[in-house]
Amino acid sequence: MDDDAELTKFAQLYAEAWCSQDPEKVAAFYAKNGSISVNSGPPVPIGEVAHGFMRVVKFDKLKNTPGGIEFHWTFTGTNTGPSGTGNPVRINGYELWKIDKDGLIGESKGHFDAADYERQLRG
Repeated sequence: MDDDAELTKFAQLYAEAWCSQDPEKVAAFYAKNGSISVNSGPPVPIGEVAHGFMRVVKFDKLKNTPGGIEFHWTFTGTNTGPSGTGNPVRINGYELWKIDKDGLIGESKGHFDAADYERQLRG
């Protein structure tokens, strides 16, 4: 991906894929062996993470950094899990992408405030 407009469109479609309720749509943005790690955790296949976080993800901005492309997002949802409280949840974060030669995400390192997320889940 060589221009900002192309990268922005990629990011918008990526956010839409997260909202689709279909982990395979998210995985389609990743290289065959692509992975994601969240908050310095071990890298895992994207389908595992996408399945657990299928909610409303809004694309906020992109930032070009020496370490890669930062995809900034806002996540909103409701705690409706097995022990769900019904509490609304809203967090911000970003993924640091390394884009491969085919224009897919080869590696993503996700970051968000896990303590704030847990606080909101509990209410």
